[in-house]
Amino acid sequence: MNCLPTILSFLSLLPLISTTALSPRTSSTNLSILAGYHVIYSYSGTTVPAALLNSVKAGKVGGIILFGDNVDSAIATHMASIQSAYKQSASYPGYPLLIVTDQEGGEVKRLPGGPDMSAKEVGEQSNPASAATDAGTQAAASCTNAGVNGNLAPVLDVYRSPGDFEDQYQRSFGNTSALVSTCGTAFIKSQQAKGVVATAKHFPGLGAASADENTDEAPVTLNLTLAEIRSVDEAPYVKAIAAGVKMIMPSWATYPSLDADRPSGLSSKWIQSELRGRLGFKGVTISDAIEAGGLEAFGSDDGARAVLAMQAGMDIILAAAEDESQGSEIVDAIVAALNDDTLDRDAFDASTNRILSLRKGL
Repeated sequence: MNCLPTILSFLSLLPLISTTALSPRTSSTNLSILAGYHVIYSYSGTTVPAALLNSVKAGKVGGIILFGDNVDSAIATHMASIQSAYKQSASYPGYPLLIVTDQEGGEVKRLPGGPDMSAKEVGEQSNPASAATDAGTQAAASCTNAGVNGNLAPVLDVYRSPGDFEDQYQRSFGNTSALVSTCGTAFIKSQQAKGVVATAKHFPGLGAASADENTDEAPVTLNLTLAEIRSVDEAPYVKAIAAGVKMIMPSWATYPSLDADRPSGLSSKWIQSELRGRLGFKGVTISDAIEAGGLEAFGSDDGARAVLAMQAGMDIILAAAEDESQGSEIVDAIVAALNDDTLDRDAFDASTNRILSLRKGL
């Protein structure tokens, strides 16, 4: 820690890391700490691996994502042990790790408890806004009971046809922007009012994907006009941003009407120009699973993929392969990219501050 005594003192005194602390002379050890803020790790099974706890204590972990196979009756105790290990770290900034999961409702939820209804069922209620408010409250309760402080929900995709990609699992609130906007904002407000970060996904929208177009498995291209994307798919994001949503997850689909070469989550045109520039989002962007098959055209190196995403404007990288070493490799790749100027340092510092601002409120 000898090259950056300022970071530890600044973290204890200030809510965010200052640009003074983030100097080009930062040691590789301290760069690992800074890079760690940007990576969400995952692991397999119900026992927290010793290697993950060691990485937490070393300050190289920004958070954890939980899947169904991680959850048992002691899940809250497991998460408390991770947070306790983090507090023992010399780099502890004074606020907790970001612990996230997918607690959408219906078939898609990892934790015991609600939401009981799927998003589609919520949208079909006589008072969908009220039903969505209840769903957000239930999601927050399930997360809080498990020691989770961030939910990768709600889905804001506007489905197009019965049985298509989002509709087949009832993950979309409906097939109109107005209905999705109503339900999405109600869910976001009620969940965040209970202290659990909400995540709107999958920007700018996967609602037009057919039943077999799954970005987790293979590349997906959605040939929609920019006018349709903006009027239909982005409309719920306008409302979500106005409602104060704290995180947004771009999709891994490619939308040639704005960027024919890169998926949304790897595209500065979508993240920087459209989401931040045109829509004015100032919160945190979080990637979908970085190992997804939808990115096969960009190689199999998750670290290299993560750097591409961060170059495009992604704040947090989701390492969801349920292997602690994946997160560590991504941290190392970020450090290398900072050292050789592959990643712009000013942009990285701004991204780090957005993440720490979010976590300060947990």
